[in-house]
Amino acid sequence: MQKTIAPHGMKIGEVYDTLATSENGLSAEAAQQLLLSHGGNVLEEGKKRTLASIVLSQFKNLMIIVLLAAAAISAVLGEISDAVIIFVVILLNAVMGAVQESRAEAALDALKKMSAPGANVIRDNKTHFIKASALVPGDIVILEAGDFVPADIRLVSTASLKIEEAMLTGESVPVEKNADVLLSEDTPLAERVNMAYSGTNVTYGRGLGVVCYTGMQTEIGKIAGALKAAEEGDTPLQKRMNSLSKVLSVAVLAVAAVIFGIGISTGRSAMDMFFVAVSLAVAAIPEGLATVVTLQLTMGVQKMSRRGAIIRKLPAVETLGCTSVICSDKTGTLTQNKMSVLRVYYNNEEYDAEAAPPGEELSMLDKAFVLCNDTKTVIEDGEEKLVGDPTETALYAFSADRLGSQIKEYPRVFEVPFDSERKLMSTVNGQTEYMLFVKGAPDELLRRCTKVSLHGEIIALTPQRRDDMLAANERMAGEALRVLAAAYKPLELKPQSAEGLESGLIFLGLAGMMDPPRPEAKEAVGVCRAAGMKPVMITGDHKTTAVAIAQKIGILTGGQKALTGRELDEISDEELSQSIDDIGVYARVAPEHKVRIVKAFRSRGNIVAMTGDGVNDAPALKTADIGVGMGMTGTEVSKNASDMVLTDDNFATIVTAVEEGRRIYRNIKKAVQFLLSANLSEVLTLFAGTMMGFMVLQPVQILWINLVTDTFPALALGMEAAPANIMKRRPRNANEGFFSGGMTGNLFLYGIVMSALTLGIYFVSLSLYDDSMVATTMAFLTLGLTQLFHAFNVRSSTRSIAKGLLNNKWMHISFVFSALLQVIVVLVRPMNAFFKVAPLTGVQWLYVVAVAAAVIPVCEIVKLIKRIFITRQTNE
Repeated sequence: MQKTIAPHGMKIGEVYDTLATSENGLSAEAAQQLLLSHGGNVLEEGKKRTLASIVLSQFKNLMIIVLLAAAAISAVLGEISDAVIIFVVILLNAVMGAVQESRAEAALDALKKMSAPGANVIRDNKTHFIKASALVPGDIVILEAGDFVPADIRLVSTASLKIEEAMLTGESVPVEKNADVLLSEDTPLAERVNMAYSGTNVTYGRGLGVVCYTGMQTEIGKIAGALKAAEEGDTPLQKRMNSLSKVLSVAVLAVAAVIFGIGISTGRSAMDMFFVAVSLAVAAIPEGLATVVTLQLTMGVQKMSRRGAIIRKLPAVETLGCTSVICSDKTGTLTQNKMSVLRVYYNNEEYDAEAAPPGEELSMLDKAFVLCNDTKTVIEDGEEKLVGDPTETALYAFSADRLGSQIKEYPRVFEVPFDSERKLMSTVNGQTEYMLFVKGAPDELLRRCTKVSLHGEIIALTPQRRDDMLAANERMAGEALRVLAAAYKPLELKPQSAEGLESGLIFLGLAGMMDPPRPEAKEAVGVCRAAGMKPVMITGDHKTTAVAIAQKIGILTGGQKALTGRELDEISDEELSQSIDDIGVYARVAPEHKVRIVKAFRSRGNIVAMTGDGVNDAPALKTADIGVGMGMTGTEVSKNASDMVLTDDNFATIVTAVEEGRRIYRNIKKAVQFLLSANLSEVLTLFAGTMMGFMVLQPVQILWINLVTDTFPALALGMEAAPANIMKRRPRNANEGFFSGGMTGNLFLYGIVMSALTLGIYFVSLSLYDDSMVATTMAFLTLGLTQLFHAFNVRSSTRSIAKGLLNNKWMHISFVFSALLQVIVVLVRPMNAFFKVAPLTGVQWLYVVAVAAAVIPVCEIVKLIKRIFITRQTNE
C-alpha cells in the first residue's frame, strides 16, 4: 500500500480495492507474486562490523601512531627491549578496546524475535496457518486472544477486541478496538482504534483484518530503520581523550623535531639524535593513560552493578556525570506499570482505597468487582500472580482478600461479555439463589439503574442522587483516574438470555484506577532538581494522565506546560528548541517525536539521558547521550539500544548512577593530572639533559615508570570517595577540558619540581661518584619514587595531604607495591642489564629516598599559598 493514504482513514471497501483483495483473501498465486515483489515480512538486518575492523579501529589514534613509529625506530636502532614493551602496551590497549566494542548491537535481532512466528490467514476463502514472514499486503488475518499481531492491519471486524500496545505507544491499558470507526488521517498512533500493529499483543476478544504493511513498512519496522539511522556521537570523555591525544601527539613531534634540530646543529650524530627523539616521544606520551582510564571506568561499572545499574558501554559511566536533562518514559519507569484502585465512591462518599470503611455497600462492591471479572490466578516461581486485563486485575486485587472463601459460594452460571456498544459486562452468580452483577462505564450503567444502596438500605435513585454520582465520576476522571461503576440485582431464576437483563439495577458505587507513581520517584525527581538536572516526562499516554502523574512527582511545576504529539507537529524544530526549557511533559507522542525532543535538547548544549522500556523508546535511547533501559519490564529492544540498564527498574537508581558518574570523572581528572605531570617531568628532564649533552634516562627506564610504577597510583586515585555535596552542584559543562580549573598551572609547576629534583640528584651523584651508570640509576629511582609521593599531592589541589590521609587504603597499597616494582629492577642483579642500571650503596639509597620525598613539602607550601591568597577555594 502506498503511504499517500492512511488505512485508518479509509473505508473497508476502499482498503480492499487499494490492495486488490476481498473478504475471501488473496489467491495463492497472487500472494506468491506479492511476496516476490514486496519481500518477506521481516526486518532488515543492519551491517555488522567484523572483529578485524573493530581491532583495526583501535589503531586510528594519532598518539598510537606516534608510539608505533617510536617502537619501529627503536627496533631499527637495535633497542629491542624498548620496541617490545611499546608493542605490548599498544596491543594491550587494542585488545581492551576491541573486547569492549565487540559487544554487537542486538536491537534489530530483538525486534525480529518480537515478530509473530505464525498467523491464521484466509486465502482462496480457506483458513491457513502460515509463517508470519510469508504475509503480504492484502492477506486477511484472524486475530484471537493470546495472538501476537503479525503485521500492520486495518481491522475489518471486531468482537470485544482489546490489544495491549504499551511497547509501541507507552499506554499501559489495552486498547479497545473498533473496526467500524473512520478516523482522520492525522489521528495519533495511540488513538487509531481501527488498526492493529505488528508486535503488539491481543489480550481479549477476536477480530479480522487486512494486512496493509509488512516488514520495514510497519510501525515496528520504522523503529528498526530509525535505530539503524540513529547517530551515536562521542561521549564527553571520548572527546576530551581524543583532544588530549592530538595535543600530546603534536607536542611530542614538535619537541622531538626541535631537539633533533638543535642536536644536529651542535654537531651531534643523526643516529644519536634519533635515539634521543625516540626517548622524548616515549617520555611525553602517557602510555598507560588509556589503560588507566579504561580500568577506572571498569571499576566504576562494577560498583554501579552492585547498586542496580549495569553499564553496557564504558564511556557512559562518565557521561552520566555531566547529564543535564533526563527524559523519562512514564509507564513502568516513573509509574509501577500496574493498574491499582486508588479511590472508591459509595454511600455518597469518596474514599482513598486503603481507607475505605467496611459495610454492606463495600461488601457488595467487592462481590461485583471479583465475581464480574475474568481475572485468573496462576502460580509463577512459587508466587501467586494475577493474569488478565489490567483494569480487571486492579479491581480483583482491591477486593479479593476481603471476600476470601466467599468467592467459591458464587459460581458463575451466566454471563454477558463486555462489548464496545454497551460498555458493560454482566455475570450471574449463585447456586440456588442468583445475583446479577454489572460493571462498566458509569454513565451507561447509571442509565440502567433505578435504585441505589445507601447505608444498608435500597432506595430510589432520584435525579439529584444520579447527578451526585456523575459529579463524583467527573471528579475522579479529572484526576486522570480510569473510573468504572458497579451495580447488582437479585434474580429469582437463572436467566436463559440477556434480553432485558441489564435493567432495573441497584447502583453500588465507583472505583477510580490509575497506574500509580513509583513510591521513590518523587524523591528521585527532587534530587535531580537539586543536582541541577531537568526531569522531563515523555509518554504515549493521554495528556490528562501524564500531567496528573507529573504533578504528583514534581516534574511539572511552576510555569511548566505539557505538549501533545499533535501540538508538537505544528511547531518547527527551531520553535521547539526555543521553548523546550518551558515544557515538562510530552504526551501522546510517537517514536519520531521522542527522537526530535532529544535532538532539540542536545542542540542547546545539554547532555541528555533518556530512560525507557518499550520498543517505542529504542530510537530515542540510541540518539540520547546516554540511553537508560529497564531490566525488569523493558523489552530486549530497549535494553540493547541502551548504554545503561537498571536491574531494579528504579528511577532512583539513576540518581545513584549520576553521583557515581560525577565521582568517576573527578577521579579520572586527578589520574590524568598525575600522569601528565609525571610525563612532563620526564620530558623536562630529558630536554634539559640533552641540551647539556647528557643522556639522563634511558627509554626502557621511562617506559617502566610510565607503564608499571605510575599505573597503580593512578588506579588508586580512582577509588577516591565523592565529596558529600557532589549532588548539590550543577552538572559540569560537557565542553570542560581536562586542563580547566587551574590544571595547566599545576601540571607545569609539579612537572618542573619533579624534574628539578631528578636533575639535581643526577648531577650531584655524577660529580660525587663520576659514574654515569650510577647517576642514571639514582635519577631513575628518584624520578619514579618522586612521582609515587606526588600521587598523594594530587588527591587535592588545596587540601593538605595530612587531611584524610588514611581515607583511601588503596593509595597506600599502590605506593608500597609500585615502590617495590621500582626498586626491584636495581636490587635484582639479572635485571640490571635489561634496564641499564647499576647497584647502589646504602648511602646512595638514602639520598634517593630523601630527595624523592622532598616533593611533598614543596607541594604543601604551594597549597598553603593557594589557601591563603586564593579566595575562590574548591571543595576537593
